[in-house]
Amino acid sequence: MLSFEEKKAIIESFDELVAKPISMNRFNYHYPGSQYDKKIVVEKLHPNGNGFVYVGDLLAYKADDRGLVNIRDFSEQQLRDVIEDSITYLTEVDDIVEEVTIEEAFRNRAGDQLLLTFDGSFWNVYHGFNLEESFGTRDDAEEYLLSEGFRKSK
Repeated sequence: MLSFEEKKAIIESFDELVAKPISMNRFNYHYPGSQYDKKIVVEKLHPNGNGFVYVGDLLAYKADDRGLVNIRDFSEQQLRDVIEDSITYLTEVDDIVEEVTIEEAFRNRAGDQLLLTFDGSFWNVYHGFNLEESFGTRDDAEEYLLSEGFRKSK
């Protein structure tokens, strides 16, 4: 097991982290470059060697319900790896995918209207707020609408 001083030296070798002393001679290490509200990478590094690193929901680690993993028994390489993973996790922001809704109106001779929408997976036919049918392809949905006497509204 690494000593407190060894862990502290490893953690402080990451220039992007800022040490903040807290109670009982413990330290938190903040990552100001975080893209999230969460800024603390290493929490409560204690002189007895105990401490935690934030890993969120990374599958490579068994984190507690707050996203923290205990580093008490970590080797130097494990500690370096978990800190690098934490910094990467807090740096990367998933690209926001703009939701595009395709919606077209179809009418029959009686003036009834159905809407054809694409939800990203299926082509859905709605009568008002009620889902009438769902199709895997646009062609299948349009074929259904035409067979029921509906034409694309202009």
